[in-house]
Amino acid sequence: MNEQNDHIWLHKKPETVFDWLAIIAISIALYLMLGHLNVFAGGIAKLLDIAAPFASGIVIAYVLDCIVRPVQRYVMKEKPKLRWLSILIAYIVAALIITLLVSMVVPQVISSITMLFTNLPLYISNVQNLLDMLQNRYGLDLSRATEMLDNYESMMNSLTEVLKSSAPQIMAYVSSVASNVVDIFTALASSVYMLAEKDKLLRQLRTMVHAFFPPYIADTVLETCSFANNNFEGFFGGKIIDSAIIGLLCYIGCTLLRIPNAVLVSVIVGVTNIIPFFGPVIGAVPATLLILIESPVKALTFVIFVLLLQQVDGNIIGPKILGNRTGLSGFWVMFSIILFGGLWGIVGMVICVPLFAVIYDTIRRLVLRGLRRNGHMELWEAYRSTYPEPEEEKKK
Repeated sequence: MNEQNDHIWLHKKPETVFDWLAIIAISIALYLMLGHLNVFAGGIAKLLDIAAPFASGIVIAYVLDCIVRPVQRYVMKEKPKLRWLSILIAYIVAALIITLLVSMVVPQVISSITMLFTNLPLYISNVQNLLDMLQNRYGLDLSRATEMLDNYESMMNSLTEVLKSSAPQIMAYVSSVASNVVDIFTALASSVYMLAEKDKLLRQLRTMVHAFFPPYIADTVLETCSFANNNFEGFFGGKIIDSAIIGLLCYIGCTLLRIPNAVLVSVIVGVTNIIPFFGPVIGAVPATLLILIESPVKALTFVIFVLLLQQVDGNIIGPKILGNRTGLSGFWVMFSIILFGGLWGIVGMVICVPLFAVIYDTIRRLVLRGLRRNGHMELWEAYRSTYPEPEEEKKK
């Protein structure tokens, strides 16, 4: 055990002048950082703001690499000189997908909003008749709701005033989006360079890890990165395919059931299905409201149909495509959604499962190493049988 500790730099005692100077320098740096947290946090925020376009470029490159690799392998036959063509094809495919989604969704949204304002008096009249029927048949006191609907003209005037008062904020938001054109261009350009120089960049990163960390830490970092890459890639690849199938099935079902706004509703259901566990609920709520303003009966039909569709997805389609890629139980999936959803909102809910799977695997590795290092071999054997180690760990 002592020999193992000698390889861990945290367990070594300072012996040379350089060791002591390093300790003093680190202590001074920590003292200054703690004494000027506001300045330090402001500097970090400024640095992150500058690096944001490059972070976006990394995300774009990571997503498009899923298209570049199969094109380069099967179409370009792994010819390095044709990699630029694979990258161009990936961007064209991504642009076509985005254009297709926008062309399907935007006209539906405009049509729904126009129909809502055009038929609003009729919708309000239908709701009033429904309230009167409930009040007369079941003796419910719905007078306040009826009075509110009687004053729908004043409600519309209030809504118009709110929209007018919000116009400056809307214009400011549009201006901020326009001013971010440079950042968008930077993100796209950096993603192109990252895809073109992918092998070289990864080789440089691996070299840096081996240069700055002891061998066992470097190996652990690279193994964790490899596990995270496989986890994210497998999970999101399967989830996108699963969501596309659900969106298509939803469109077919809505068309057969003559549910209004079938395209828009299906896109909402398909996109939100990427969010684990709560995705179907998040997508069903706005979709049901869109249908409800036209036909309450169709809205109820849609709710029943979506419940059946999600059961098919959860018990048949999802397991066939995804399997158990993350190795997390239902409890940890729910925990990760609540945790990262609370931290980062919708983005956190999307990435929570593969991210938490990486954290979970890292903790598992640390527990196994701690048990083995401290001599608890019975506990180590029991824990390893429950959570088997990867082959790399067994070789060590």
